[in-house]
Amino acid sequence: MEKKEDVRLNKYLADQGVCSRREADRLIESGKVFVDGSPAGLGDRITMEMQVVVNGKPVMKVTKKVVLAFYKPEGVTSTEKDEHAEITITEYMKYPIRVTYAGRLDKDSEGLMLMSNDGDLIQKITRAEHEHEKEYQVKLNKKITPEFLEQMKQGVFLKELKVKTKPCQIRQTGPYSVEIILTQGLNRQIRRMCKELGYQVVKLKRTRIMNIKLDGLKYGEYRELTQEETTQLYQLCESTSLTKKKINDQNRRTK
Repeated sequence: MEKKEDVRLNKYLADQGVCSRREADRLIESGKVFVDGSPAGLGDRITMEMQVVVNGKPVMKVTKKVVLAFYKPEGVTSTEKDEHAEITITEYMKYPIRVTYAGRLDKDSEGLMLMSNDGDLIQKITRAEHEHEKEYQVKLNKKITPEFLEQMKQGVFLKELKVKTKPCQIRQTGPYSVEIILTQGLNRQIRRMCKELGYQVVKLKRTRIMNIKLDGLKYGEYRELTQEETTQLYQLCESTSLTKKKINDQNRRTK
C-alpha cells in the first residue's frame, strides 16, 4: 500500500498562506486549530487528505506558488501585522491571497522586496548562511572618501550589535553616492555601517535580490515574476542549499 506523504502542520499552514510557521504554532497552542475534528498539537504531521480548520474556518488548499517583485515605498513597514505601523506591507499591496516577504526592508528605505506564498522558498532566500546577494543604491550626507570606501569594503564593527560586518562590494557612483552589494542582512546594516564611519544615509534603495532586479517596476507597484526568473531563482536557492549542506557535512566529518 502506498504511503501518503505527510508534512508538519505549521509548515502546511504557512504553505497554504494562512500564517507564518511561528504564528501557526501560537494558534495550535491556543487550541484554535483542528485536524479532522480533533484539536491539533504542536509537532503534528498531516497529509493533504486531512481537513484542517483554523479559527472555525476550513483551510482551502493552495496549489499555485506565487512569487512577486514589489517596489516598496518609503513609509511602508515590512510586516504583516503591527498596530503601531502607519501602513503594513500587506495592507499596502492588498494581494488577493496571503503572501509574505522574503527579507525585510526598513520603513525609511525603498526598493525591491520579494513576496511569496512558498514558505520553503522564503526560508532559503532569508537564511543568513546562504549569503545571497542584495544590491543597493545609497546617497550619503557628505562627500565620500577613499578611506570610507575601503573600510566599508573590508567590513565595519557595529558597536550596537557587537559584530563586524562581512566584506562587501562597493562602488562610488557620485560625490555623495555609492552602490553596495551585501551578502548578509543585519538589521539596518548599511545605515549602521555608515553611521559608524561618521556618515548618515539620506536615501537608500534596494535594486536587486539575487537574479531579480527592480528594473521596470514603478514606485509602489508589484508584478509576478516571469517563468524564466522564477526558474532561475529556485535553481539558485537549491544550488546554494546543496552547497552549504555539503560544506556542513564535510565539517562534521573532519571534527
